[in-house]
Amino acid sequence: MGGAVDLLLSRMVALQEELEVTGDPARFFLGTYLRTTQAVRMALDDGRFEDPAWVAEWDVDFAGFYLDALEAYRLDPDSAPDPWRRAFGAARTLPPEAHVLLGMNAHINFDLPQSLVRVIPDDEFADPDLLASRERDHERIDGVLASRVAAEDAELVRVGGRRTTLDRVLAPANRAASRLFLRESRRKVWANTAALHEAALRGSGAYERRLGQLEALAAGRVADLLRPGPVLLRLAVHGFGVTLPA
Repeated sequence: MGGAVDLLLSRMVALQEELEVTGDPARFFLGTYLRTTQAVRMALDDGRFEDPAWVAEWDVDFAGFYLDALEAYRLDPDSAPDPWRRAFGAARTLPPEAHVLLGMNAHINFDLPQSLVRVIPDDEFADPDLLASRERDHERIDGVLASRVAAEDAELVRVGGRRTTLDRVLAPANRAASRLFLRESRRKVWANTAALHEAALRGSGAYERRLGQLEALAAGRVADLLRPGPVLLRLAVHGFGVTLPA
């Protein structure tokens, strides 16, 4: 169990070192993700999940969507999914926190439902008790993420994040807002996962159409994430996640 996550961490560390050398702004999201994955690794060791073996499998599969997109973009930008092209192609002059939000949007709103569909087989979707267990472990990740909010905010300041006097005053509210919209987005992810699974049961064509809708929705969030103003408070009110239409 731990071995697969440790290999994932090694892959992330190697990529992070490359991005640091070139000054690629993708290093900001990868750094955040690396530290979060280390926290998940500790939570696995601490027995915080109902099915740690499944969570470890899911953690590695989920991260693969992002790492594969990053490596694909570096070779050929057009080969990456639209939400990731927008994240990786964002202006280098944006503050670190903006790059992190763009990465979170692509990875949570677009990648996460795909990964859950892949690591929850059809028979588990058909088993209400087992599916409920999977959902509870999915929600427990929120606790790991929430525990990182303050430390990640401090890390973004350290690497050059912009903080006005108003930002410093709003810091406690922004941290609370971050925890709120992370929970909100995960609820929507679970609903989108069910929608993708239902589409997959109808065939690859139906699945690809739904995935295309999800890709467009996640790409469409970018403009709002980059709109001037207190973005974290705005997300807490209006939401960070996307919802596939019925």
